[in-house]
Amino acid sequence: MATPFFGKRDMDSSSSTNSPATPTHLRTAPASGYNSAGSAVQTPGSAPALKPASDAPSTAHEGGSKLTVGPNIKLKGVEITDCDTLVVEGFVEATMDSRVMQIAEQGAFKGSAEIDVAEIRGEFNGNLTVRQKLVIYSTGKVTGTIRYGKLVIEEGGQLAGEILFGAIGTLSKPAAAVPALKTA
Repeated sequence: MATPFFGKRDMDSSSSTNSPATPTHLRTAPASGYNSAGSAVQTPGSAPALKPASDAPSTAHEGGSKLTVGPNIKLKGVEITDCDTLVVEGFVEATMDSRVMQIAEQGAFKGSAEIDVAEIRGEFNGNLTVRQKLVIYSTGKVTGTIRYGKLVIEEGGQLAGEILFGAIGTLSKPAAAVPALKTA
């Protein structure tokens, strides 16, 4: 078994056989959880196994750069570049250009962003340009100047400010050339 990067940890016998350093083909099946093939295993009378967050589907392609700002983290006054996917679970005040932005229910973004795809479950405030698809879920709230290619809003989702529709070619034209809808 490989030694952890920052030194040896005390492990009990059950966790040492299933540590991340143990190859998956040598791991033993836990009493309740996941077996070495990644399939859910549940023993009678135990609680259902929760799938690890790392196995959750992601819109970022394999090997893409991903920045996650976790809960209770505040990232202010930065420019985010060369990031394929930004996941906001805390608070971000920034300027960015990225492929995908996902704002969790408890997350908030303030600033300016140019994105291919944005999925908003929390709050966005500022200038948002979504080249392809903007999705605002029922818990999402987007305010400011918003430009989008396609728009999906779940029932309960909020959108307010200067809203501009336009395909990729029309997003860079002056606002007077693009039909605008102002909402409150």
